[in-house]
Amino acid sequence: MCGIAGVLSFTNSAFRVSESYLTRMRDVMAHRGPDGAGMFVSPDRRLGLGFRRLAIIDLSERAMQPMSNEDGTLWVVFNGEIYNHAEIRAELEALGGHRWKTDHSDTEVILHAFEQWGINCVQKFRGMFAIGLWDTKQRQLWLIRDRIGVKPLYYSIHHGRIIFASEIKALLEDDQQERGVNEEALYYYLSFNATPAPHTLFSGIHKLAPGTWLRVNEDGQVQECRYWDVWDYTQPLTNVSDAEIAERILSELRTSVKLRKISDVPVGVFLSGGIDSSTNAALFSEGEGQPVKTFSIGYDREYKSYQNELHYARRMANEVGAEHHELRLRENDLLDSLPQIIRHQDEPLADPVCVPVYYVSKLARDAGVIVCQVGEGSDELFCGYPYWKDSLRLQRFSNLLPIPSALTNLGLAGLNFVERGRNASYDRQFSCEVLRRALLKRPVFCGGAEVFSDSQKRQLLSPRLSKRFAGLSSWEALRPIRQRFEEKAWEPSPLNWMTYLDLNLRLPELLLMRVDKMSMAVSLEARVPFLDHKFVELAMSIPEAVKIRGGVLKYILKKAVRGVIPDELIDRKKQGFAAPVYDWYHTKFGEYVTKEMKDFCKDTDLFQFEGVSPFLKRRGWALLNVALWWKQYIGSATPVPHGPLGAVPSKTQPVDLRSVPLSAATGV
Repeated sequence: MCGIAGVLSFTNSAFRVSESYLTRMRDVMAHRGPDGAGMFVSPDRRLGLGFRRLAIIDLSERAMQPMSNEDGTLWVVFNGEIYNHAEIRAELEALGGHRWKTDHSDTEVILHAFEQWGINCVQKFRGMFAIGLWDTKQRQLWLIRDRIGVKPLYYSIHHGRIIFASEIKALLEDDQQERGVNEEALYYYLSFNATPAPHTLFSGIHKLAPGTWLRVNEDGQVQECRYWDVWDYTQPLTNVSDAEIAERILSELRTSVKLRKISDVPVGVFLSGGIDSSTNAALFSEGEGQPVKTFSIGYDREYKSYQNELHYARRMANEVGAEHHELRLRENDLLDSLPQIIRHQDEPLADPVCVPVYYVSKLARDAGVIVCQVGEGSDELFCGYPYWKDSLRLQRFSNLLPIPSALTNLGLAGLNFVERGRNASYDRQFSCEVLRRALLKRPVFCGGAEVFSDSQKRQLLSPRLSKRFAGLSSWEALRPIRQRFEEKAWEPSPLNWMTYLDLNLRLPELLLMRVDKMSMAVSLEARVPFLDHKFVELAMSIPEAVKIRGGVLKYILKKAVRGVIPDELIDRKKQGFAAPVYDWYHTKFGEYVTKEMKDFCKDTDLFQFEGVSPFLKRRGWALLNVALWWKQYIGSATPVPHGPLGAVPSKTQPVDLRSVPLSAATGV
């Protein structure tokens, strides 16, 4: 796990790569790699690669990056892990013709695999990865993001060059990189809590979509290709018993967890006490000669919007004999960490779970653990969210009833009237949007993290932006995903649409990014067993009826892990990992949010405070993220202090977040 950066100057450009230029890009991400730094600049200074190292596999200096093959014709920088690298190395050794310099570096496997199979080598990789590879013979730069999008990869093309990095802040070290707001991306962010690829909230800066590679020729020609889609690799389990499917789920998950234990440094598990993290802990502990280290987050008291799960986490930790660590957060911890969180997000991630993820990551790192397994992905693959059932019911009702066009038009007019009513609440407005989709025979479900409807967005946006986007629907961002779904899905059911959409948007651009950004902020690697691509392909081969048989959420997964974890954890009420920001809004945090939003609306032409104000209690976190992001990265050429919450570090002085004190007490 590392931070990578690079630049390719095109043949018609006078730009040449300097060591100082590349060093700035590389070292602003020092938190991603505190164990070392490397650099390669080509003799003609048109190509530069930078690397910050968090040593996980093969700790020797020979495994340092940037790394070349034996004759220097290929150079690579790589962030992530190839879990099956030993198998691929054995296959390459059997084929012959490759000279190795390391004992077991997965980075070197990438180089020789590309030598042997070209870009098709990516199909052999089982892992998480963001790769930058320079082919000196073909004079081509390859950028590759893993299938699920566990690792980020950003790029920008400007002034006769392409620059890329693991984090946007590295791209901003280029003095000629534009610092502006991508207003279309802002519109979509307000829909989905994150910006869909290839957008970022920075104009001119893009992110590579999951399962995609980008080939850039030295003359600046760019080709993009989606190399993986789950529907191309499913094998429908239509005539297979529930018992056999459950057995296959457990077997594949056991393999996935085992692969993610491979490390030359200590590995632990984030444990919430839910089905997913508890299963990770149980499978991880199998065959271990020493206790697994587990880490949990709770809060200093019970809140209306959140009840602690620490007792469930302790129950599971005791079950596997874990060395358990936990931390209780207070409101002040949110305030103390907010500047760092905004800085490390790079672009807004409208999920307050970033706060507990940051602190649980720091808890693990302070305990000497360098790698942790996390539970993301299970709810999306097996229908674990209670509100998904409501969407399924409404979608099926809509699909069954033929509605005359006259009645549809009458219904739409009624919804418009209700939605625009002076006293219409947030929930009523959003319900109108969902019913409108049902009347129009569109998918009711437009993402698992929807924030504002189109009409609500036009209410809070400035008059200029409201006018600009008057005819735009958030559906436009989903249209390509829907098209692939309709063309490829073997079972185009409502539930499969919900899973497929979240696999393509919410998971890679929100949930996985909050894990990547917050864990890497404290130099910790996070691994995601439920999102191993082989496990995802298996899950998407299971018929919808089996996943929620009898209306039981996650039915087939619960059947698979019963006996592996205690029944009381399987059968308890679902509670998501969260932060009680709604409760905190009624205290000094709420005062802070209101002040920041007033200042933001005054200083920019993006939102109007009269439109923003009604949404602050329910959706203030999403809006605050935009305001603080703009203040950090756009409103000033350099990061600025955030008033009473403390100073943001200079962009030329990366901060080691392991030195930030925790105000809450630790211990079991």
